[in-house]
Amino acid sequence: MITAGIDLGTAAIKVVFIDKCNLLWAKALPTMPQYVEISEKLLEEGLESLSIREKDLAGIAATGYGKRLFPNAGRIVDEISANAAGAYILSDKTARTVINIGGQDVKVIKLSSDGKVIDFKMNDKCAAGTGRFFEMAEKILNIPVREFGKLGLLSQSPAHINSTCTVFAESEIMSLLSVETNTHDIIAGLHKSVARRISDLAGSLYLEEEIYLDGGPGANRGLVSAMQEELMRDIKVFPIPQFTVAFGAAAILSRKNG
Repeated sequence: MITAGIDLGTAAIKVVFIDKCNLLWAKALPTMPQYVEISEKLLEEGLESLSIREKDLAGIAATGYGKRLFPNAGRIVDEISANAAGAYILSDKTARTVINIGGQDVKVIKLSSDGKVIDFKMNDKCAAGTGRFFEMAEKILNIPVREFGKLGLLSQSPAHINSTCTVFAESEIMSLLSVETNTHDIIAGLHKSVARRISDLAGSLYLEEEIYLDGGPGANRGLVSAMQEELMRDIKVFPIPQFTVAFGAAAILSRKNG
């Protein structure tokens, strides 16, 4: 029984196909105003890759900020539930805390031993510490964000960046560049700044292990290292962290269909 999950996020649209809890295919494209067209293009590509037809699908589940914009979804799943389900299944039921860094928000989700959401906190008031924050830094530094992980780890003296507010951090980065601060140190400073922000967000939530980081920035090894240092905990990352939420939406639909 194959189901599809679509995560219509603010930075990227992710589509997965799963057979029960087994990932068959996954791909993402940057988000643009043509939400529906991009989603359909990815679905068609997945169907072709798997040599199946849409009528062979058990259903399509949509999640993410644009989840209600896709008209052919058989089920709408909220982001917290989809993220929790995806992390719980992909961790072989060991995940107890999930930290998700999305395009415009950060979520910290606590899970019970049976995968239910116990509590969560969410920063959705500004782009502080989110994917948009890294996109801002990418433009100023003129370095692809995919390079940030390895470059940040080369730093010998991370720069001190006080703000994760996109506007103020932009000014701080410009000031550091004006005094010829090494870009490795600036990137490491950004990672530390985001790690502090997430630590503050978690606040009173007791981060029970095992802790997983997902979302696109989960692939950033420098950020993971900074978060481990700030939280003083081991943090695990899924092989393809960008697709956890889409996977969870598809898994919830698959479970419903029995």
